Amino acid sequence: MTGDRKAALVTGGARGIGRAVAGRLAGAGYAVAVVDVDVEAGQVAAREIGRGGQGDAIFIRADVAIEADVETAIVAAVRHFGGLDLLVNNAGVNCRKPLAELSLDDWQRVIGTNLTGVFLFAKHAATALKVARGAIVNIASTRALMSEADTEAYAASKGGIVALSHALAVSLGPEVRVNCVSPGWIDVSATRPGGPIRLSTEDHAQHPAGRVGSPEDVADAVLYLAGAGFVTGANLVIDGGMTRKMIYV
Repeated sequence: MTGDRKAALVTGGARGIGRAVAGRLAGAGYAVAVVDVDVEAGQVAAREIGRGGQGDAIFIRADVAIEADVETAIVAAVRHFGGLDLLVNNAGVNCRKPLAELSLDDWQRVIGTNLTGVFLFAKHAATALKVARGAIVNIASTRALMSEADTEAYAASKGGIVALSHALAVSLGPEVRVNCVSPGWIDVSATRPGGPIRLSTEDHAQHPAGRVGSPEDVADAVLYLAGAGFVTGANLVIDGGMTRKMIYV
């Protein structure tokens, strides 16, 4: 940690949910390490977060599926901040193809980034987090609970994150709490190339909450779990109630 300020590391922090999480944590007083493979977007995110937040923000380039990159990122963050209080595993990719067209390379790329990356960061951050009696928040998905066609690799990776989270909670407790957030439909288009997409009234109406989610909704959940001292091993579903709605055609 930097002085009296807690320190967090957010993977996939350059855009989308990760960018919102990193900004929310900085606004709450955390020093933040933004980790991403996109150097340009990551550097921009760290600069903007540093200006808008209350604390320090740095960018670290890393591929979360490569163990050497992960080790280097953890060492760099701990050295810069003097410790680590919170790890947010958010980095993820998708590959939507019919099962017959889904190659082993496609499968391994999704599993490597989405699931193996969570394992690697938890493994290498565990020592620093134990010293801080810190927390891990993993970003899963409601795709761990429900599916569309042709999403086998993504669904498997996100289901694995839910299971890995409660396993880590048992293995690392009581020093480190581990939880996950499963977002539903979150509109991240504002931070993507091409800018915001136009959502329809029907898009919003599918949700009992009356709207599609925003990255800030997930960021609020992460901040809650970062400080919820009696919550560990939990999967917090943030989906506007969509997975609870029965649909008949």
